[in-house]
Amino acid sequence: MPSSSLKSWFSRSALLLLLAALAWSLIIPFASAADTDKANPSANGPAVFVIPVEQTIESGLSSFLTRAYKEAETAQAEKIILVINTYGGLVTSADEIGHLIRESSVPTVAFVRNNAISAGSYIALNADQIVMRPSSTIGDAAVVDGTGALIDDPKILSLWTEKMEGAAKMNGRNPDIAIAMVDPAAEFQFPEINKTVAKGQILTLTAEDALKVGYAEKIAGSVEETLAWLGLEHRTVIEITPSPAENLARWLLSPLIRTLLLIIGIAGIAIELFVPGFGAPGIIGALSFGLYFFGHYVAGFAGLESVAIFVIGIGLLIVELFVPSFGILGVLGIASLVGGVVLAAHDRGDALASLGTASLIALVIVIIFAWIFKKRGVWNRFILSERLTKEEGFTPAASKDVLLFQEGVTQTPLRPSGTVVIGDERVDVVTSGEFVDSGRKVKVIKVEGTRVVVKEIV
Repeated sequence: MPSSSLKSWFSRSALLLLLAALAWSLIIPFASAADTDKANPSANGPAVFVIPVEQTIESGLSSFLTRAYKEAETAQAEKIILVINTYGGLVTSADEIGHLIRESSVPTVAFVRNNAISAGSYIALNADQIVMRPSSTIGDAAVVDGTGALIDDPKILSLWTEKMEGAAKMNGRNPDIAIAMVDPAAEFQFPEINKTVAKGQILTLTAEDALKVGYAEKIAGSVEETLAWLGLEHRTVIEITPSPAENLARWLLSPLIRTLLLIIGIAGIAIELFVPGFGAPGIIGALSFGLYFFGHYVAGFAGLESVAIFVIGIGLLIVELFVPSFGILGVLGIASLVGGVVLAAHDRGDALASLGTASLIALVIVIIFAWIFKKRGVWNRFILSERLTKEEGFTPAASKDVLLFQEGVTQTPLRPSGTVVIGDERVDVVTSGEFVDSGRKVKVIKVEGTRVVVKEIV
């Protein structure tokens, strides 16, 4: 590879690493905004923290609630009111939130604004008290997949049923109702609300029915009415909402966006490494990975160590292209890249699945891009692709074909090469191996490019 091309390629590779570091350094201050609104216990006195749960239940919500509960505990809050309006989400995230509520030193009241459906009902059941708005609902907690189809895996169903049943028992609620909200195979009769749950049905309670069966302690039209019922209407109310960084992180952590960022990141970096000269793919790829790590950092899943491992992986892959290591550096580089992405994630298995999908799609994109711009690929740096033609400015050697079958006289001995005079031209020739003395007549019997073969005329 020419030194100038090598230098240019290394410059671009170093630029990729610098871009990754720069992207990270720029988003750290923005990420820190999630921790700036701390409650001051001395200024607020006994306070009530109002925290919304009005979105899909996923890892981003779990991270936000962890921060909010920590602030409430630091401020020595008297109560936490969770304002719930959700159709559910990830069971794993709901389980984490349930654990957070149970372990908190601050008592929690769940105020169901409209719906506490699916995983939302589990969060409500973990609260010390449940208050529901008129006509709101709670229940329908069957386990479903991403398409909404029921999951009939006995292990998963049994585990989730036990979790719902345990949350109900913890606060003295009828566990059969919790089971009827989860298990479509269960059959129950609830005479107090004149309801029969047959096989294949899932129980959902209105606010009025929930009050009758003890799944709500109060029906109230607002948070203010709830505070009055609790006797806390004169307390300081502190509303905790997701910061802009947390809202962005929650969007970035959604499965579709997360996988899309990995696709763009892998494809962009690979295109810049193997088809250099553009700049834009490398910049976009580095920023995509930066956003991936940003979302996980704000959510509390990623640390600087995962970013460092990822950047080291890129460096190893760059070195592998120029330092023969029998693939060792390449394998270590790929392992570092995968390790950085997976270590940053909340669910390692889910991260591996997203990374695998993204890698396959990115591979197709890189192949298509490399084919379109094949003359710009890094592999062409190692191959002499120019043709030595007159059109390219080169002067080709004169053709010797015109000498075929012509006769001449040896000017020097041919041993087996020497010089022959043919007409007025001195020509360098060879024999087929025999010796020919000077001054002898010879004939051209073969011409191969610039190689002229002669034979003595006897």
